[in-house]
Amino acid sequence: MPVHPAWHLHFRTETFLLPVASRRLSRLRALVVVGVIGVALTGCATATPANSSGASSGSDDAPATPTVSSLTTASGSIVGGTSVTITGTDLAGTTAVTFGTTAAPITAAKADSVTVTAPASANYVVGSVPVSVTGATGTALAYDYQVVTPIDKQMTYLMKYWTTRNLAKYGEIGDNDCVNFTSQSLIARGWTMDDDWWHNQDGGTNHYANAWASSTAMMHYFEDRPEMATALTDQQRDKVAIGDIVQFDWDNSGDRDHTGVVTRIEGSGAATKIYFAGHTLDSDFRSVDTAITTDHPGATAYYWHLLK
Repeated sequence: MPVHPAWHLHFRTETFLLPVASRRLSRLRALVVVGVIGVALTGCATATPANSSGASSGSDDAPATPTVSSLTTASGSIVGGTSVTITGTDLAGTTAVTFGTTAAPITAAKADSVTVTAPASANYVVGSVPVSVTGATGTALAYDYQVVTPIDKQMTYLMKYWTTRNLAKYGEIGDNDCVNFTSQSLIARGWTMDDDWWHNQDGGTNHYANAWASSTAMMHYFEDRPEMATALTDQQRDKVAIGDIVQFDWDNSGDRDHTGVVTRIEGSGAATKIYFAGHTLDSDFRSVDTAITTDHPGATAYYWHLLK
C-alpha cells in the first residue's frame, strides 16, 4: 500500500527529533557531572588542611603557670592550726604548700585561692618563714609565727628549758626533776598554784607540794579535778592534744614513774605517734613508743587531756 505523504513526513520527523533530544540530554548530564566535580575540586582546593604549617597546633592546651599574690592571714600561733588562704591564679591543681620547710595540709583548692592549715613552727620558734606553693610564681609570701595562745607560752617555756634549768625560780629536784619541769610549764601556760599544787624557794631551798614534784601525786591531783583534766589511755591517742600531760608506769605496778608534756603529734587514729618533752632524761621530742618499747619494754603510757 502506498505511504501517505503526511505519514511519511511524520515518521521522518520523529526519527530525526529523537536522536537530537537524546544527544542534548547526554550533553546536559555531562555538564552537570562536570559541574559537580568542579565544585568538589574547588572545595578541596580552598579548604585549609588540618595541622597546616601555618597553625601552632596544641598551643592553647599548654597548662597555665600558677601565681600567688597574698595571704589572707599573715600571722598566727607557733603551735599551728590557723586557717590561711593564699590568693592567686590557676591554683585549683595545687598539690603542696610549705611554711618554711614544713608541709601545710590543704583543705580547699580553687582557681583563685588555696586554703591550708598552718603547721606548727619548727621547734616552736617565733619569727617569719616563707610560704611556697609548688610550681607557682608571683609575689614572695611570708607567715609570721607568734606566741598567741596559752599553749604557745607553754611550748616556748619547754623549748627554752628542756636542756637546762630555771634555777633562779624553781631550782632542781635532784635526779627526778620531770614533774617539777612539767609543773613549771603549766605555770607558763597560765595555771595558778593552789593548796595542793604549789612551789616556792626560800633562801635557795625548794619547798613544794607532793603534786608539784611526784608523778603519782600528780595523777591523784588530776583524778580529783575532772574539771581540769580528762584521763586517757594509750589506746585513745587520737584525743591527745599538744600541751597535754603524758605519764608512764614503767613496771605496771599501778603508780606513775615518769611525767612529760606532749610536744608533737603525728598521724591519726591507731597510727598516731606522740612525742614529749621532759627532764630527768632531758628531751624535747622523745617518742612515747620508744619509751615503752625500747627504753622500758612492756611499760604503759597514760595521758591527761587538759581542759584549761
